[in-house]
Amino acid sequence: MLTFEEFFAACAGVWRTERIYHYPQSGEVERSYTEFRVAALHEAAKQKILSPYMSGELTIAAAALTSDAPSCPGFAIAFETRSETGEEVSMSLSALFVPNVYITQPIELPKLPIAAQLAASDEVIEGVYLRDEGYSEAGAIAGRFTYQPTRQTLEMTTYYRRSVAVDQMRLIAPTLRMRTIVTYQRPAADELPTTITLVGFGLEHRQVVAG
Repeated sequence: MLTFEEFFAACAGVWRTERIYHYPQSGEVERSYTEFRVAALHEAAKQKILSPYMSGELTIAAAALTSDAPSCPGFAIAFETRSETGEEVSMSLSALFVPNVYITQPIELPKLPIAAQLAASDEVIEGVYLRDEGYSEAGAIAGRFTYQPTRQTLEMTTYYRRSVAVDQMRLIAPTLRMRTIVTYQRPAADELPTTITLVGFGLEHRQVVAG
């Protein structure tokens, strides 16, 4: 069983994955192949992401910026994806995970879709995660995360303008991760997301890098 910090340390490195995406509304199925290069965020990168949130709608305590706050881990991620049709996409971004203990003024998030609902538990770590770029839409993004130590599972729920994405990453062995993603059409305010537009599955392998 990995602690919150240990999970992030275990995810650093180069990973390759083959994913299959199902589009329930059209019945289409698509495959893609991705290589991820993941490194831990250094303090300067953390500060750059956190600085805009020292005041405003979401307020994060200044203690989260200090070097003795190891429980705010994050990733610097670069990846290249190639679909089975030959389409290629490259992207790099940074993501920081801030547990609720550092949040002095939380944001009001819409209702959670069923895929992201989780019973309250003393072991579950909850908070917000901050990205300097979104996947589906450009620009900085704030979302919700949970981490379940006994299942070694990180789950991220992102609210875009037109959709809600629930992305789960489970470390099942030192060199293997399972990934699932469920994307919903974003409903009107105060409504539960129920219309599923995409369901994706993937198995990710850590690569042995020579040298």
